[in-house]
Amino acid sequence: MTLALPIASPGVLADKAIQALIDEATLTPKPGLVDRRGSGAHHDMDLDLLLASAVSLRDGFAGMAEAARRIEVPGPELRGELARIGRAAEVRMLKVTGGVNTHRGAIWTLGLFTAAAALGAPDPCRTAASIASHADPAAPGLALSHGALARTRYGSGGARSEAADGFPHARLAHATLRDTRARGAGETQARLDALMAVMASLEDTCLLHRGGREGLALARIGARHVLRAGGTATPAGRARLAALDAALTARRLSPGGSADLLAAALHLDSLDSPCL
Repeated sequence: MTLALPIASPGVLADKAIQALIDEATLTPKPGLVDRRGSGAHHDMDLDLLLASAVSLRDGFAGMAEAARRIEVPGPELRGELARIGRAAEVRMLKVTGGVNTHRGAIWTLGLFTAAAALGAPDPCRTAASIASHADPAAPGLALSHGALARTRYGSGGARSEAADGFPHARLAHATLRDTRARGAGETQARLDALMAVMASLEDTCLLHRGGREGLALARIGARHVLRAGGTATPAGRARLAALDAALTARRLSPGGSADLLAAALHLDSLDSPCL
């Protein structure tokens, strides 16, 4: 028999989600991504903006947890309420960032995991997928995000496909975190290896939008080279990581979808609730 996990308060769950976003943002060095060194492939955001964006989402995540505790069932009512809260959180985020989309994908994924945790789900990935399987009754009729455009142009499933499949890449990142730690690597290396594992496999719509299939392939192959060299705990792996960073930054390619899923894995890790 699988027992439900102890349920933390909405405020605590929101704090865990925000900390996961902060930990992802500050992780250094990440290829093509904003980190402590600078803006990476981006021209419109830096670390201070990412951190301010993350903090702006606290009320949204707390509201999602409160909705889950009130509704109690991972069905269409909860799905609609999470979408409403998420849209309001996105508006607040965009006010803070001056219109820059810093965490739209993270609101979706971490919001679902926060709601699943508030329900006491023993497998947050499965419960989050169950919530996401229901339609949003108030969804905008026309989606114009970069991810939506990439999904249309390249036939990629994107974040919603990740949810429908039970978050395989969040699971992969979480498993990589634990496996790399178990081999004696430091926390920074475990988190970087988890990011590489996601990048090596994910059809990242941020990469597709910026670089098409060629850009996506460059990032995926580069991440595989890092892992095959022994990961970021080895000199060879770090050299491969530096080469990948230089290649992505020069081409202004940013694996933002992979970063969101690393944040999701860090959130799962903080809940001490591995997906099964």
